[in-house]
Amino acid sequence: MSKQENIDKIIAGIGGKDNIKNAWHCMTRLRFDLDDQTKVNWDEIKQIPGVIGAQFQNDQCQIVIGTQVKSYFDILADKIGLHTLGNEQAKKITPERKGIISLFMDTVSGVFGPIVPAIAGAGMIKGLLAGLIALKVIPKTSDTVIIIDLIASGVFYFLPFFLAVSAAKIFKTNEYLAAAIAACLMFPTLVDAAKVLASNPEATSFYYFLDIIPISIFNYSGSVIPIIFSVLVLSYIHRWVDKIMPNVLKTVFTPTVTLFIAGLVALTIIGPIGIYLGKLLALFVQSLFNISSVFAGAIVGTIRPVAILTGMHHAMTPIALQNFAEQGYDMLMPMMFMANMSIAGAAAAMYFKAKNKQEKTVIVSAAVSALLGITEPALFGVLTKYKKAFIAATVGSAFASAFIAFFGVRLYGYILSSIFSLPAYIGPYFVYAILGVLISLCLSFTVAYILVGKKDA
Repeated sequence: MSKQENIDKIIAGIGGKDNIKNAWHCMTRLRFDLDDQTKVNWDEIKQIPGVIGAQFQNDQCQIVIGTQVKSYFDILADKIGLHTLGNEQAKKITPERKGIISLFMDTVSGVFGPIVPAIAGAGMIKGLLAGLIALKVIPKTSDTVIIIDLIASGVFYFLPFFLAVSAAKIFKTNEYLAAAIAACLMFPTLVDAAKVLASNPEATSFYYFLDIIPISIFNYSGSVIPIIFSVLVLSYIHRWVDKIMPNVLKTVFTPTVTLFIAGLVALTIIGPIGIYLGKLLALFVQSLFNISSVFAGAIVGTIRPVAILTGMHHAMTPIALQNFAEQGYDMLMPMMFMANMSIAGAAAAMYFKAKNKQEKTVIVSAAVSALLGITEPALFGVLTKYKKAFIAATVGSAFASAFIAFFGVRLYGYILSSIFSLPAYIGPYFVYAILGVLISLCLSFTVAYILVGKKDA
């Protein structure tokens, strides 16, 4: 059956085209915001070839496709006219009626999903570069390091632009106006002033608009929360301005007024609030480590598999990126790595419990995908069937995360949590990272093998 036919069946299974308010995707899932959730035929959807799993979570209909999700989404977008929405349709699918938690989860998953290839690729380059420097293969001060670093670091430095465009698609507002807001926050005048302030705390910490409104000075390079919320506000301002603007003036004055108002709001209110919210998130995570690094690792390791299963795992990404921006390193992503390896180990153990060759093939594919950083096939295709194996994955993740946290294992740049990420850990924490991987794989495999009996298969 072709992807076109599969998408037709998916659309029919969720109640038809008219039931879809919005649709987007992350790395492995098609995500839908629906008018009537009762129209979804879950059994029918789960029987569609190519569909690994389906569930309703955080006010979203989530259909797990796997690594081919982008090609599925492109077909879906064409069929439901997602790229050609008019103003009235755009208004229909805005998230204004959602609760705060649902809105946050929708935003984070929708915004980060499309840009993960860029930040994961850049993070992998940074990790490999750090490993080569640690092994003294390349001198730290060489021109080669400078060039490779700028290739990788550019994505993170200009991250607000990537987030702006992605967030604009989620909030159904103009992508170029969103990029213009990012440009306001990233303009050299503000960035340079923030650098001066960092080196000289006695320097002025404000600019003033009309000598009345203070503009707080922050370096928004690599920031996450400020730009996402700024684009959210931009979407409302743009709709409001477009509504009150006479038709004859809309072409020129709607973007003019929108950019002026949204730019001021971003610089004076949203941007600073976003910075402080990011700092609070980082402080919350740091407070767990201040209590006990082992405790922090155990907590994060325990909730990570559940978070992936429910689609809430993207909520950790802003915290990790904020840690990179604030501290220059992060200890959450190594724990995410341990969770993925535990899921792979628990899934692999089920190979020896499977009753037929077809099921064994599915398990091998799912376990290998988990090793490569894509855990949904293992979670939805294997561990949701073998519930005790899911518990084993959680146990392995918790113990391994606590172990690496005790020894302070950290990363200095975003990287996909895959077995191929190991070179990024080369340095003082490399041995502990290797041991953590072994603990997560072996412990989850062993516990799953022991817990799951033949009657559970």
